[in-house]
Amino acid sequence: MKRIVPAALVLILAVAAALAAGYWWGIQASHGGRQRAEEPVAGSPRKNASGKKILYYRNPMGLPDTSPVPKKDPMGMDYIPVYEGESGAASLPPGTVRITPDKVQLLGVRTETVEPRELRRTVHAVGTIQADERLLYRVAPRFEGWIEKLYVNTTGQSVSRGQPLMEVYSPDLVTAEQEYLVALKGVEAVKDGSADIRASMQQLAESALQRLRNWEISDQDLKALQQQRKPRRTLTYRSGANGVVLQKPGIEGMRFMPGEVLFEIANLSSVWILADVFEQDVGLVRVGQRPVLRITAYPDKAFGGKIVFIYPTIDPETRTTKVRIELSNPAGLLKPGMYGDIEFTSSQPGGRTLAVPDSAVLDSGTRQMVLVSRGEGLFEPRSVKLGMRADNYFEVKDGLQAGEEVVVRANFLIDAESNLKAALESFGGQAGTAGTATAEKPVAGAGRGIHRAQGIVSAVDAGGGTVEIAHGAIPSLQWPAMTMTFKVRDKALLRDIKPGQAVAFELAPGAAGEFVVERIAPAGTKPPTQAAPAHAGAH
Repeated sequence: MKRIVPAALVLILAVAAALAAGYWWGIQASHGGRQRAEEPVAGSPRKNASGKKILYYRNPMGLPDTSPVPKKDPMGMDYIPVYEGESGAASLPPGTVRITPDKVQLLGVRTETVEPRELRRTVHAVGTIQADERLLYRVAPRFEGWIEKLYVNTTGQSVSRGQPLMEVYSPDLVTAEQEYLVALKGVEAVKDGSADIRASMQQLAESALQRLRNWEISDQDLKALQQQRKPRRTLTYRSGANGVVLQKPGIEGMRFMPGEVLFEIANLSSVWILADVFEQDVGLVRVGQRPVLRITAYPDKAFGGKIVFIYPTIDPETRTTKVRIELSNPAGLLKPGMYGDIEFTSSQPGGRTLAVPDSAVLDSGTRQMVLVSRGEGLFEPRSVKLGMRADNYFEVKDGLQAGEEVVVRANFLIDAESNLKAALESFGGQAGTAGTATAEKPVAGAGRGIHRAQGIVSAVDAGGGTVEIAHGAIPSLQWPAMTMTFKVRDKALLRDIKPGQAVAFELAPGAAGEFVVERIAPAGTKPPTQAAPAHAGAH
């Protein structure tokens, strides 16, 4: 009996050891096998137990951070593997977020296709009508004299080419006529003389005649002088162009000096309008454009013109430049000094260009972004380089391709407390400002992606500014229930918090992808509002 008992005991111990070994082996096979399926093996692709290839590992908190190998986040949570064929497994840029279809409908999200458009922008300017400088004619005698008689004696009077304007008397003119007649008689007197004498006398006559021509004596008057062979006391000045008299400073009996303007005549069959174009619009105005003009005097009429010149200077006071427009004026309706409005319709020199609606652009002042729809509720914030704005559209110079869909009601997505807002802030924390706030520099308020939760305080480190909380699930972050240690925005928040206390708290994105406690209070009370310090969220 003494030998049987030890043998039975040994048998029982061996069976127990075998059962324990089998249980341990099963646990190791279950966990170790899955670990081997998920972890990379040198020289072979990473796959799970079902044979699916692991593309990468994503942040367990939904932050835009991925890893090609298994790793843990700053809170000690394992990164989640993303398998080939899973929704959203494709390589997506940081900040890409998913919104469920019902939430997309609730937010009223609308998209529009990016496509080439002919952007046409209307530039407005004002201007005044002026006489065409090329069609101005001035009467300014080149000798001293007196006005004996005025045939045209009123400003604004219409005249035709060759029409007499005035009779003038000049002693110098009479003397020049006499010299010319003497030279003519000399030519006739030496017609039988030697060739040298005839040439000298002919040269003298030509010199006297040229002097009269230099004084702008008309050919008609010179011919009369040659025929009559008698100097005239007065000379008739005639109009050199068709038009109207703009200026007539001379009066009968007045003495005038050489070069003094006695008449200014303008041909108004064609006029100019000088438009003042603002500096920022000068690049849209080109020679050859045909603007539409509306003159104040004729509000129901539209006049067409052509830009013939853009002045090379800008007025430093008004920040405008002059643009010369030429208009035909056969009926004489357009008069110098009239005021008018000008509309330039300008388009891109290259024709059609890629464009997005202006409502799709999120402009922070330092950069511009749009939300690109990737399908299946995925939205990607993307920086763009914009150009000309026209017809409620922006020209896209870089960042988008034709056929992509952009959100045209992005304000709803930015202002809402949603995963998209949090993703945009994370994106702004990495690449710059997005919307009205960034993850690196939060501003107090609900617009920063606040996430609310409840839990039990496990430990408090008031000096270090941390609190350990066993919290429930946080649906807005897709976090399960767990115990985590959080930093607090302000150490003063932990003044009345004790271990074992049930609390309600709010999380907001902080530096380095962490979430910090923005507010905390005993459960059942409203978390107190805390003004964010000036250094809140700084690295």
